[in-house]
Amino acid sequence: MSRRLLGVLVLVVGATAIFGLTGCQEQAAQQTQNQTPPPPPPSPADVQSVTVTGARTNAPMAKMGAPAMPAPTYWQPANTSKFPDAKPNPVKVTAEEPVSTFSIDVDTASYGIVRDALNNGHLPPADAVRIEEMVNYFDYAYPLPPDRKVPFKATVKVYPTPWNKGTKLLHIGIKGFDIPRKERPKANLVFLIDNSGSMNEPNKLPLLLRSFRLLVDQLKADDHVAIVTYGGGVTVPLQPTAGSEKAKILASLDQIQAQGFTPGGEGIRVAYELAKANFIKGAVNRVILATDGDFNVGITDPKALEDFVVRERDTGIYLTCLGFGNDNYQDATMQKLAQSGNGNAAFIDNMNEARKVFVDQISGTLFTIANDVKIQIEFNPARVAEYRLIGYETRILNRTDFNNDKVDAGDIGSGAAVTAIYEITPVGSKAQMSDPLRYGKPAQGDPNGEYAFLKIRYKLPGETASKLIQTPVTNADETADFAGLSDDMRFAASVVGAAQLLRHDPYIKDFDYDRAIVIANDAKGRDDYGYRAEFVQLLRAAKVADKQEPLQ
Repeated sequence: MSRRLLGVLVLVVGATAIFGLTGCQEQAAQQTQNQTPPPPPPSPADVQSVTVTGARTNAPMAKMGAPAMPAPTYWQPANTSKFPDAKPNPVKVTAEEPVSTFSIDVDTASYGIVRDALNNGHLPPADAVRIEEMVNYFDYAYPLPPDRKVPFKATVKVYPTPWNKGTKLLHIGIKGFDIPRKERPKANLVFLIDNSGSMNEPNKLPLLLRSFRLLVDQLKADDHVAIVTYGGGVTVPLQPTAGSEKAKILASLDQIQAQGFTPGGEGIRVAYELAKANFIKGAVNRVILATDGDFNVGITDPKALEDFVVRERDTGIYLTCLGFGNDNYQDATMQKLAQSGNGNAAFIDNMNEARKVFVDQISGTLFTIANDVKIQIEFNPARVAEYRLIGYETRILNRTDFNNDKVDAGDIGSGAAVTAIYEITPVGSKAQMSDPLRYGKPAQGDPNGEYAFLKIRYKLPGETASKLIQTPVTNADETADFAGLSDDMRFAASVVGAAQLLRHDPYIKDFDYDRAIVIANDAKGRDDYGYRAEFVQLLRAAKVADKQEPLQ
């Protein structure tokens, strides 16, 4: 073949390729015009997402040797947990307002929330820190009454404030008698379990079910348990069943899975109806609600839920609220429900806490020994210029509520300890924050007399008339040396001081985490379950987290 003919063939083949390529492109463009446009990207609700809230995430790891996958797009909503908006109690001028009244509180949910945050490397929201729940998380060996006809006695001590040299702390402690296991009354319990879609996280429903298995192990043969679930609807997977049939109860728990929406209001109604239908006179009749507190179908208004529980508490059925999860926890709702239902609230962030609630302190969780416990203290203005109650912001009562037996207040469980601490400013102290009035009258009272007069009201379970305990607070109750106090007193003071640091209280003076750590570590005392040692470690974590630069 001649070179001229070969050149012609090359030109023909090249032109054919060019025209073919052009035709393909035109055909592809035409197909693109005729095709339906691709669907839009899925909405955040449809995306399998990882929520970044500062909490630990359990993302699956890629298998070794697998080909690299493109990085997923993460949807990161804001943390929607809600806490009561309660500002620290203000300093009161004794001459103007000598009487302070509040309801006791044995809830411990705040401590669990704080621990969960610190264990995940960040400080908790300030509103999540309730000082009374921090200090009442721990047990204290306050003296018991000699006669069990009186459920508790008051312990009072006045001592120097660790964070302010010019003030003193007035420490009030009460401890209920413990009911031995063989004397415990029967229990009629309804497990009300949130198994909605929002509970489908490792620290929610799976932890919840493992926790309830611990409680089942503690049941006596003559106890009874029913189970109500709400997730995509309300079901009763277990009708009232004797505690002797533990295998049947556990099998029902094992079948529960997360699904659907959250009809919590209807679930509460069904649980109470079931508890009433199987009410045992003289027994413990209690609904145990376990949830993240997110009610999004049916009765969703917290006030409406609260009103319902208030109406039901008069039937003798109490309510315990157990919180799970740290990214959408509705703490404000849980607090209201627990307070309205003559019950208690705890936050379970790990199995150790579940064991504390359902094993170590089950008597305090389930068995009430005193209802509507109120504390009122009148300060002597000739000795106390100013005072403030540290904590209990959501439990403040009117002065006239103290003698009104219709006003609801907190309950004390078997073996539970309650601590309340006032910071008081003695007359003449340089720490006094208010100026004397130009036209005010001289303070009334004896400058050499009592510091204050303490009164406590309570009702025995099943009774409607309250009983009264009262005692003066005198020089005999004062200890001048903080180091000479009992371990319990010093440890409680360290908790109260550290809790004020966590919520950035304006009244904390010369105090920091290092000082709190020294006091708490030195005052651990007998620590059978290691709760106090754990607190010291949490303070070290708080010290580190406090130095981190805040998010902008």
